[in-house]
Amino acid sequence: MHRTTYERIIKIMKITFLGAAGGVTGSKHLIEVEGKRILLECGMHQGQFMVARKLNETLPFDVSTIDAVVLSHAHIDHSGLLPVLAKQGYRGPIFATDGTTELVRPLFYDAAHIQVEDAAYYKQKAAENPNVVAFEALYDLDDVKACLELFEPQKRGTTFRVADVADVTFVNAGHILGSAQVHIRVGDKAVSFTGDLGPSNRKILHDPVSTAGAQVLISESTYGGRLHKKQLAAREQLKKVITDTYSRGGKIIIPSFALERTQEILYDLHRLYNLKEIPRIPVFVDSPLATDFTKIFGQHLDDFDEETHEFFIDKNKNPFAFKGLTHTASTRESKKLNAFSKPCIIIAGSGMCEAGRVKHHLKHHIDDARNTVLIVGYQAEHTLGRKIVEGESPVRILGKMIDVKADIVSIRSYSAHADQKELITNIEKTPDVESVFLVHGDDEQAEILKAKIDEMGKPWTVHVPIPGDSHEF
Repeated sequence: MHRTTYERIIKIMKITFLGAAGGVTGSKHLIEVEGKRILLECGMHQGQFMVARKLNETLPFDVSTIDAVVLSHAHIDHSGLLPVLAKQGYRGPIFATDGTTELVRPLFYDAAHIQVEDAAYYKQKAAENPNVVAFEALYDLDDVKACLELFEPQKRGTTFRVADVADVTFVNAGHILGSAQVHIRVGDKAVSFTGDLGPSNRKILHDPVSTAGAQVLISESTYGGRLHKKQLAAREQLKKVITDTYSRGGKIIIPSFALERTQEILYDLHRLYNLKEIPRIPVFVDSPLATDFTKIFGQHLDDFDEETHEFFIDKNKNPFAFKGLTHTASTRESKKLNAFSKPCIIIAGSGMCEAGRVKHHLKHHIDDARNTVLIVGYQAEHTLGRKIVEGESPVRILGKMIDVKADIVSIRSYSAHADQKELITNIEKTPDVESVFLVHGDDEQAEILKAKIDEMGKPWTVHVPIPGDSHEF
């Protein structure tokens, strides 16, 4: 009797790692408390198309048993399968910040549109070729609408009740607009989840803040084995890429995530133009989704840091709009850019070069030595972006093998993720931590971070879980 009571007291929570464990996409963690099941994120796997498709087809839990969902931020690898929950009958609440709730609307509708188009494409190909497998869309516009109706936006810093068993607080993560660390407390036990943690002293957004005390910390580890250069270095590198490419009469193709990275590039271009440090060449944002996100950014001035207010907001200037900037909406406008004969900058999705308009721009420009392909974001294993960064040539783009002759430049200082030092500092600022779980990182990065922490001799037990691992405390 005493043993059973004792175990019930100390094993008040169970955490099962279902995604972004041993990898950087598909974030899903299940927390069970007193018979209630809280899903911490429901992210889409990203990467090589057919591999990611297979991983996204089946959810690793029974949807009917989920009582609530808590979402740290809008990136699709954390949120992208939430419409599948709605499609499979989930009608419980989805808790997120105000900013995240606004950002997921265009994100989900865009993802649904892509799903439907991909399904139609492969259905047609399967009819022509028996070796091609047709498949259904993961979700459609109706599923997205049903999903969005479940969102219950919350303010950062306020505590709200989830599933009648847990008190949850969102704390600024400094990663993207609306991003939050998630603090979950049940009685005297608590779990903190970093979501994706932003670096300190970055541009546009406020820095992340430390969470309240927790016994368990689930920490991202994307750059657990690396130290970033200062953010200022990114602007200087961007300046050099532009001036060098301009001198060759070439174009700069920037594969960029529509959310956060595109806005950050526009911010730096605006600063460089104002200071007259780069030639004023045309800039094209060839992503309707990025255009939608940029508008939402402009509606959340309170999220911007002091520097952004000083240089732009206080002067009644939009950080993300300037002379010479064009947002292309239609496919026709996008195609015309390939015939544009003068130096220019084309920012297009997707960030890992696996889909979207950037693949067409790469097809038309990557074999010209005058041009530059500028990589400004993380490239997952096996993606076209990773192959380009690692110097592979030729590469397959839209079914054609093309020699890589353009200059390939990677600017890692643009990362929206904390580096090794910042991740460790964040753990040190969680005063009651006993167990640390490193997720959202390739095996190599997570293991390097674990080894670094172990060397410090801190009183923490560090784990690198794989999908399906559980922990009770």
